[in-house]
Amino acid sequence: MKRSEINELVGEAEAAFRASGWALPPEPRWDVTDFGLGDARRYGLVLINLAEEPEYCEKLMYARQGMETPAHTHHKKKEDIICRSGELAITLWSGPVTSDPGGLVSLKVNGKPVSLPSGQTLRLGAGERVTLVPGVYHAFVPVSEHCVIGEVSTANDDANDNIFVDSQIGRYPGIEEDEIPRVRLVSDQTAPN
Repeated sequence: MKRSEINELVGEAEAAFRASGWALPPEPRWDVTDFGLGDARRYGLVLINLAEEPEYCEKLMYARQGMETPAHTHHKKKEDIICRSGELAITLWSGPVTSDPGGLVSLKVNGKPVSLPSGQTLRLGAGERVTLVPGVYHAFVPVSEHCVIGEVSTANDDANDNIFVDSQIGRYPGIEEDEIPRVRLVSDQTAPN
């Protein structure tokens, strides 16, 4: 992923957060990814880690229309995905994604238990949320031009807790330094010198 793409997405995210009334914390912990797929317009997400505690985590995320977060689940993490502004489409599967999913996905939507056919896409408007448990596979993409997304979860471990359907996906992209960084990324902070 080019640093210029990262800088552009950070600028878009900052504008979307301001327009939605989100004040960012001092020295936010930015994370921008194309999931190692090399096409940030199709696959990508901008995240800010707001809270990273042993018991819980909170993130604020941004994506533009058509930017997909690919199908995945988690080993341990339970999370609420919250549409903070815009409209978000989230597809849910009861197990590994197949062409004939079958079965039901049991989860909570806006705090109420529901069962949906595996492979169904749920649309979340601003303020709506879905609660996901380990083993429920999910992929999401904004339907609106821009979408601000929240995540509140149990402890977060992005390096080890994500199980992507596509084995080619990497959580942190390699970065081609084609311009000066606008912000320091979580992956910059953990990279060897």
